This record gives sequence, structure tokens and C-alpha cells, in this order.
Amino acid sequence: MKAIAITHSGEQSDNLDYLLEIDIPVPIATGRDLLIEVKAVAVNPADVKVRAWHNTNTPRVLGWDAVGIVKSVGENVTLFKTGDEVWYAGALTRPGSNCEYQLVDERIVAHKPTSLSRASAAAMPLTSITAWELLFDRLAIEEGGNTGDTLLIVGAAGGVGSVLTQLARQLTKMTVIGTASRPESQEWVKSVGAHEVIDHSKPLDEELARIGINEVTHVASLTNTDDHYHEYIKIIAAQGKLGIVDDPKFIDAVPLKGKCISLHWEAMFARSMFETKDMINQHLLLKRVAELVDNGVIQTTQGDNYGHITAENLRRAHKKIETGRMIGKIVLENF
Repeated sequence: MKAIAITHSGEQSDNLDYLLEIDIPVPIATGRDLLIEVKAVAVNPADVKVRAWHNTNTPRVLGWDAVGIVKSVGENVTLFKTGDEVWYAGALTRPGSNCEYQLVDERIVAHKPTSLSRASAAAMPLTSITAWELLFDRLAIEEGGNTGDTLLIVGAAGGVGSVLTQLARQLTKMTVIGTASRPESQEWVKSVGAHEVIDHSKPLDEELARIGINEVTHVASLTNTDDHYHEYIKIIAAQGKLGIVDDPKFIDAVPLKGKCISLHWEAMFARSMFETKDMINQHLLLKRVAELVDNGVIQTTQGDNYGHITAENLRRAHKKIETGRMIGKIVLENF
């Protein structure tokens, strides 16, 4: 079958040309695995990171967002049948979705929203899992609750931020503040539900003061944590919570103690990587998000559609993500 893989090691700046089409065997579904015919994919910062960190000349198939059709099921599968249309992010420890057929454990898969096209749906699984887990599992925010609390989402225009803003606005009673630095990204953040939008290229305390807010109870740091960490300590209220999604070089937790600020990491691949007892929660939350989409509560976060799933188009998507100037998600469809 056709697949697009990173085929050589190298630095992030010089191995993009080694993202190439290769031919590999079609795998066989056993156990709780589904064999899925991939119809649409999205590209994430995770793809760029894995490509950059690839340190062997053994090809690795990237891709951690997809919509496809179940072609066969393992002997222990109970949640799906052949012909089901599904969406999922997959597991970091297995070949990704940039291939014609992929094996995925049923516990991290759900039925695709019926109201979305395949490409529009493919934009959402990884970021929905990340946003949901950060909001409800890590920061322990209550659905329908947290009246009087304020959530600051730093990097709200990207894939995770676009979903997180919607979930927080629609499913909680918090005041939701998003950050974005460009006029077009600020408009996007407003469109997905932020009560207020501030500019993270300026001092956060001054930007919050501009809209009449002195402190926030929760911060979701989705990008550039290294640049903002000490600002967070200043603006988070006593006994507040800081959730981090990106990969800062170093975190000194000691300054958090004075205010008793708790630190929470979100890594959406942890459940599948370690096959945790609650791994099926990702199936359940994707099912819930699909219902929210079909009921018109939240919308797709699709940005640009780069056309067919080819090596050339995936290289274009990686280059765009590396600029750090994303609004929504890049999607591709059909091989």
C-alpha cells in the first residue's frame, strides 16, 4: 500500500525533503484492532516534532488525525463493525495515518460526526482529545460549573486552542479569555467563542488590565510556555491552576509554591502509549465531541485544505506549521 514516511534522520531544518512516498504491506487486524482505510487526515505540530526527532534511517509513517472506513476488525472488537465511518488520532507508538490502511485500537476510536465532511472531521480528533483532557481531566474543571472562574488560553487560534475555547465556552460557566497576536487570528478566536481576546506578544498582565482583569484562576499554556512562564506566576490567582501542553525546555516549579499554584501536564498520547486502564476514555470523549458537533454546539476547526494526501502536500503542511502562524488545522483527503 501507499504510505508517506520520514525516511532519513536529520535536523528539523534539513530532513523535510526525506518525507517521501514508500510502499509497505497492508497490515492485518487482530485483537482489539481495527483495519481502517484512511480517507482524510490533518497535520499537527506532533508530526513536525516526530519528523525532527527521527534519528534513524528506518522509515516511519507519520500522521495523528484521520477519518476512515473500517475494512476489517480483530477477533476481540466489540465497538465497531466493517463499513463504519470513524475518526481518531491514533497512537504515537504505532505507524500513523499517512498511509492507505492503518491499524488502530478500538478504544481510541469513535464514529465520525455525521454532519461533517471527512476532511472537516479529520481536523478535530487529536486536538479534541488534548483540549478535553486538559480542561476536564487535568485542570478538573466541571461541566456546567466553575462560575466566577477565569480561564486564560495562551495560543487560542491554533488547533488545540480552537477546540478548547469552544469547550470552555459551551460546557462551563467560566469567563474564557484567548490570546492571539494578529488581527486575523484574533477574529478567529472571537468566532469560536472567547469572551475576550488579548495579545500575547505584549505583557500579559497589562493586556489583562486593559480588559479590567487583574488575575485568572486557570491558565492553559498551549505554546511558548518558556516565554510566558514567569508572567503566569504573576497573573494566576492564589490556589490557581496552570496546565501545559507544549514542551518547555525547563520548568522551575519552586516559584509556584508561594501562591500554591498547581501544575498540570497534558500529553494525549499517554493513555495509548501506556495502555492505561482508562484508555477507553478517549473513545468516549471522541463520541461525546461527535455528538456536540452534530448538535451544533461546537464547530470544526478546519483551516486550509491542501488537497490529496501526497508527499509534496504534506511537506507544504509541515512548512506552514513550522512558521508558528496557524489558524485552525491543515487537512488533506484521498490518496
